[in-house]
Amino acid sequence: MAKEDKYEKVEEDEERKTLTTNSGEPVPDNQNSKSAGPEGPLLMEDYHYLEKMAQFNREEIPERIVHAKGGGAFGTFTVTNDEISKYTMADLFSEEGKETDVFVRFSTVAGSRGSPDTVRDPRGFAVKFYTEEGNWDLVGNNTPVFFVRDPSKFSDFIHTQKELPGSGLNDPTPQWDFWSLSPESLHQITILFSDRGIPATWRHMNGYSSHTFSLYNEEGERYWVKFHFKTDQGIKNLDPEEAKRLAGENPHHHREDLYQAIEEGNYPTWTLKAQIMPEKEAEDYHINPFDLTRVWPHGDYPMMEIGTLELNENPDNFFQDVEEAAFSPAHVVPGIAHSPDKMLQGRIPSYDDAHRYRLGTNFENIPVNKPKKAEKNNYHQNGFMRADGNLGSGPNYEPNSFGGPVEDPSVKEPPLEISGDADRYEAQERIDNYKQPGDLFRKVMSEEQRQHLMDNFAEDMEPVDETIQKRQLVHFYKADPRWGRGVAERLGIDIEEAVPDELLELPDEEIAEAPVVEDLLD
Repeated sequence: MAKEDKYEKVEEDEERKTLTTNSGEPVPDNQNSKSAGPEGPLLMEDYHYLEKMAQFNREEIPERIVHAKGGGAFGTFTVTNDEISKYTMADLFSEEGKETDVFVRFSTVAGSRGSPDTVRDPRGFAVKFYTEEGNWDLVGNNTPVFFVRDPSKFSDFIHTQKELPGSGLNDPTPQWDFWSLSPESLHQITILFSDRGIPATWRHMNGYSSHTFSLYNEEGERYWVKFHFKTDQGIKNLDPEEAKRLAGENPHHHREDLYQAIEEGNYPTWTLKAQIMPEKEAEDYHINPFDLTRVWPHGDYPMMEIGTLELNENPDNFFQDVEEAAFSPAHVVPGIAHSPDKMLQGRIPSYDDAHRYRLGTNFENIPVNKPKKAEKNNYHQNGFMRADGNLGSGPNYEPNSFGGPVEDPSVKEPPLEISGDADRYEAQERIDNYKQPGDLFRKVMSEEQRQHLMDNFAEDMEPVDETIQKRQLVHFYKADPRWGRGVAERLGIDIEEAVPDELLELPDEEIAEAPVVEDLLD
């Protein structure tokens, strides 16, 4: 790496420039979005966040900023258990055997449109349901959690996954610098550097809503829900060396696998399941159920089977159906709604904003994005590439006296009770950045998988500055001392030089109850 690409260290007491908006206004808090109460929904008055994301969504032309490399296919979703209809008025779940057309796009996150698709990276798992009440986009990943819990940190995190601004080359330093300063990332990076970090194919991985959404029924009862697509092909992964070989031989390995499987009639399927939580239980649950870095234990909220997703039709034109496909968590249907999940709240305006920039304001007139089973009736007009009659000569305003479309109060979601002062809240209550990653290491992974995990971490961290390495080792140690020691040994670092004495003096079994590492480092 060229010398000018090195990140220069600064002294802790060295004066630094003040972060500002584009108009020069000083930014008081760049880590926490403004919300109604510590766990409440975000506020539109948070201009710094809106400017930050609007700027981020326009950084590249014309490919997607994230999830640029991908592929997809059409198929059907079939309800196999209509018990879900007790919780939601959504028509697509109304009866057993009901079928809904879908389009699914898989992707890597960080790479460009021409990058290999066998790299270690989360995979996007986006499903567009063409329901009779409009399109529902369930836009998730192949992991149940994410790197950050507040959307103000999203664009900064993605920058760490991209090439260095000076040389255009990849370097692991920014990501480990960010992760070591963001303990909430530990759960996601544990999954990312595990054996599941490189799926063998898109057909052999799960998909998750990751976010908490809400369901509501005709009685106005609300439930919180997490969706899980479980692969019926079984989980299969690539070891790192095989993944590197395939990346060199065929950068479209995953895309080709899906295409060939469907061409041969080997249609992949997934079973859609859901975890459901009554609305009031969220208030006293031991973790924040809207925190994107957390999972809901299945013992508390068991899986309910809903139906089967099958992919059985390849696109006729890759550009038209895959590159022009546009998904957004904002797109829900009656019976399905959002939650106070801050990352979800941040994605609601951001995705459509990115699509309007990349594809134009009329992106939902593109065939793959148009509703198929429902009419689109509104008063939006004009804009680039408007080619659907542009409302004709009818009224372009509402209310009107000439028979134009009107609202339907029957599909209104129940009110969401919120409270709290408008402020920027640093996550405090119900937060433990280490227990779930530690449990994943101790209770879920086999000994062989734990060894692979530590090998993968050490290999990726090896080129990084030792100060950052030691900072990250503290997080591993906090989750499980064996984990911290194992990675330290592989890096040739004495764990006692990295971990504070307050932690080293504790018995291993008491580490989980120790003060949070952030406090010990202060």
